[in-house]
Amino acid sequence: MALYPLFADLGGREVLVVGGGEVAARKVAALLKAGALVRLHAHAVLHPDIAEALSMGRIIRLGGDFDPAWLDAVWLAVAATDDPAFNAGLAAEAGRRRRFVNVVDDAVLSTFQVPAVVDRAPLVVAISSGGAAPMLARRIREQLEIALGPALGVLAAQFAAHRERIRAQMPDLAARRRWFERMLDGRMEHEYERGGPVALEAAFVAEVERAPDLERMKGVVALVEASEAPDLYTLRALRALNEADVIVLAEDIEEAALEPARRDAQRIRSRGNALECVLEAAASGARIVFMHRLPVDKAARASISASCHQAGIACRVIPAAV
Repeated sequence: MALYPLFADLGGREVLVVGGGEVAARKVAALLKAGALVRLHAHAVLHPDIAEALSMGRIIRLGGDFDPAWLDAVWLAVAATDDPAFNAGLAAEAGRRRRFVNVVDDAVLSTFQVPAVVDRAPLVVAISSGGAAPMLARRIREQLEIALGPALGVLAAQFAAHRERIRAQMPDLAARRRWFERMLDGRMEHEYERGGPVALEAAFVAEVERAPDLERMKGVVALVEASEAPDLYTLRALRALNEADVIVLAEDIEEAALEPARRDAQRIRSRGNALECVLEAAASGARIVFMHRLPVDKAARASISASCHQAGIACRVIPAAV
């Protein structure tokens, strides 16, 4: 690993950005979002977002010729100009002062890289190719944007807000770990899809309140339509299959459809009694996937979904492969 990954706390700390165009505007926006005190040097402010931030007093502009002494007051520097000679000089001055510098589109001159980011605050995922293939990092970010839904940020915030209460409710580490696994099994995302952040927060608080009653936890059910081409499963389907403790199979499902599934998950052939199999497994607190085909198993899917909701068991319908 050529780069050492870290997350920098820039809240209330000064950062120098040099440049006034599109690239500089993106850097300034990200730094302001992180709470940094942005100092800007630019011969001309070409981007309206930078002009607006200046007019609102959100950033401070440093006038005149560039002064290397400005680097003494900042934690980081970003060179976002189209002047290679200037960028090289700035990088050298920053190095002499032991300041980290990012020179846009020049990994060699940079001492820190700005990764592609999936922001689900307070959960943040960063991806870097070390400057070797920025488009690859962006492509991976696009894939993760789909896989990591907005509910995760709300869920992470709830974990933080109730940290001490969770520990008080479940002092036993093993019990607490089991509870965390339950909270990450998809039921909270289901609540988010049903009613947004308010529904998720209400469901989370309810789970915290009944946390000690671990033995009576109900399972969670995912209804996944099988595919003839398992490599084309949706990301949600893949996650459900990888997390499943029990996979209940409709009668006509072939083993090939289970290729991406968790290897140690229990497989149960329903043989006409899918509802009974699913509810029995859910009663034990397991994570269950019912693999079916439409339209053959449409009635069974509807019956399972309705029965789960009546029993207070979280149940998600996951679409077929893309």
